[in-house]
Amino acid sequence: MGAFLVVKSFVLLKALALVLAWLALGCRSSAPDKIVVLPSPAPMAEFWAEPADISSRDLFHGVGGPSLAPDPKTPFIFEKEKKRGKSPGYTVKDAKGLTWRAKMGVEAQAEVAVSRLLWAIGFRQPPVYLLPSWTLEGGPDPGPKGPTRFRPHLPGWSESGSWLWRKNPFVGTRQGKGLIVVMRIVNNWDLLDRNNELYELDPPRDGVRRYYVVKDLGASLGRTTAFGRHQGTKNDVEDFERQAFIDKVEGGIVEFDDKGRRHRDLHEKILVEDVRWASELLARLSPKQWQDAFRAAHYDQETAARYIGRILQKVEEGRRLQ
Repeated sequence: MGAFLVVKSFVLLKALALVLAWLALGCRSSAPDKIVVLPSPAPMAEFWAEPADISSRDLFHGVGGPSLAPDPKTPFIFEKEKKRGKSPGYTVKDAKGLTWRAKMGVEAQAEVAVSRLLWAIGFRQPPVYLLPSWTLEGGPDPGPKGPTRFRPHLPGWSESGSWLWRKNPFVGTRQGKGLIVVMRIVNNWDLLDRNNELYELDPPRDGVRRYYVVKDLGASLGRTTAFGRHQGTKNDVEDFERQAFIDKVEGGIVEFDDKGRRHRDLHEKILVEDVRWASELLARLSPKQWQDAFRAAHYDQETAARYIGRILQKVEEGRRLQ
């Protein structure tokens, strides 16, 4: 019996060691390379600025405009392969010498569409574009490539590290909570610190020297959870249509229909006024702007219409909250 207990204990300890190693690996892989915590307060314009021109914003070309858009007719020169994250991609250089980060896979379309919407209502975003096809020159796998999100490395935009969802100058503000509301509207379930970026701007832009940006938005436009999975789905219009938005309101606090395991605390203490603020901003976009945001991500008309219709249903639900 003693020998049996020793063997059993050894097996249990080995299993525990494997679990701890797996958890540690998961923590390391989800942690940002560099964390930036800047002292409060900071100008709100580093995070969000009132979009006085919201009705005239070009949601097809986005913040970068048409002049910055990558040219699919010329090849992109391979510099290095993307190693981090689940989406394949490359760092490439175009014919003008501008460096781009190209991300392929299921996240590419959703990231471009959601980025357009965030920029449209005043949140800081870098330029992003989607090319449905392009050519890679050099590297281990040159040749034609499919749909890819392109984000430029702009002169004067220095990536200084990840800002934290739970510790930043805008925690508790209407705009900070409004951003979380928009993330629920588009079903972005991957609100990890490593997906945020602090850009140092030299020279300053819009009167500020830095931008707080939610940079990685690809885990959107699906479900926040999927049965039997730790993660939700991405870029799945049927899943997106099936998931509800708001579960209930108690004492002026909104509870979302979000059963995910990650970042549940970020959704606490979201007020009716926060949801209505974000919803009213989105309601100011014209039908053409909605269509342009999804056309920029090269969704077909039917899929775009389904996404737009469901988002507008959520927007109206948010505006009607009492």
